[in-house]
Amino acid sequence: MTKTGLLHHVEIYVDDLDVTKDFWGWFLKRLDYSVFQEWKAGISYKKAETYLVFVQTEERYRTEKYHRCHSGLNHLAFHAESQEMVDTITDELRERGVKILYEDCHPYAAGEDCYAVFFEDPMRMKVELCAY
Repeated sequence: MTKTGLLHHVEIYVDDLDVTKDFWGWFLKRLDYSVFQEWKAGISYKKAETYLVFVQTEERYRTEKYHRCHSGLNHLAFHAESQEMVDTITDELRERGVKILYEDCHPYAAGEDCYAVFFEDPMRMKVELCAY
């Protein structure tokens, strides 16, 4: 299989790197990612050939808060190995006080063929974990 066209990495600038590391480090570890690189202003997590990078936004560029409904990235979606994994992580998210989105139609907010949990990271970016 060729790597052509596969996602290599995503880099996201964040308001608070320590809060981001706490949240994303926990979640990505649950999905078998591991720390790939770490430096004063950032961290990356890798699984197979793909990695996610989080970088502390410089103060001079933090004039507007991120919102997923503005132009730009709306959400990241990850595959879960099973519906049980979605349920377990949903429970863990609730224990951590993470906002679950679309509670009224959870776990079928994406439709009947997608068992998923939608939630927000510390910057309020939407994250999806789905079992098809």
